[in-house]
Amino acid sequence: MLWLRSFIFYFFGFTTVTIFASAIILVMPLTSASTRYKMGVLWCQLTQKALSIICGIKIKIVGFENVPQDPKKSVIILGKHQSAWETFIYPAFFPRQLCFVFKRELLFVPFFGWALASLKMIHINRGDRENAREAVNKQGKELLAEGKWIAIYPEGTRTPRGSFKPYRKGGVRLAISTKTDILPVAQNSGVLWPRNSFLKRPGVITLSIGPVISVQGKSEDQLQLEVEAWIEGEMRRIDSVAYIHS
Repeated sequence: MLWLRSFIFYFFGFTTVTIFASAIILVMPLTSASTRYKMGVLWCQLTQKALSIICGIKIKIVGFENVPQDPKKSVIILGKHQSAWETFIYPAFFPRQLCFVFKRELLFVPFFGWALASLKMIHINRGDRENAREAVNKQGKELLAEGKWIAIYPEGTRTPRGSFKPYRKGGVRLAISTKTDILPVAQNSGVLWPRNSFLKRPGVITLSIGPVISVQGKSEDQLQLEVEAWIEGEMRRIDSVAYIHS
């Protein structure tokens, strides 16, 4: 039954992403990136509902009050990355348009990648760190100036549950250079949706949002340590109370 539910969810996801991506591509000449992003958000919300109904994966949100409500305030979201779950939950949940930093290989994925290319986000070549750093800094400044929020997974890739990969400094470097505060996020999606796993186990994933971390008067190392300390500490806490249905 677990295998069948997971298969149905993947079939649903493949079918709907093809439909939504095709629609985004077709309307591209007539719409703005913001309008196309809203179309993508609808798919993200639909996918979360399907995940709940088909696979029994629910979401518990902690720290909602920490999300800035001031329309003039931009933030850089730095979050843990354990599975594909958070890549569609963030747009479905956060109130402002998000611009992800992601590996450019995703642009070559049929339909999904083509639609993604039209959304004005930051794609980088992870094999060329110097140019990647420059792209994040230059494009990040432009997007923040437009009032958008930047979302970065500082570990650079998905990590197995309970593991830690040293955080890269691109996020804190951008935060300091633009004087933009950081919103730290932890989520234990790896409990139910493990990295590179086909099976999706029913249960509750916790999305925990921390207090905004100010960049004022801090060095890159100080800010990096503060971000790491909150995210990794919160990961240990929510992992200890992870809820998995039998």
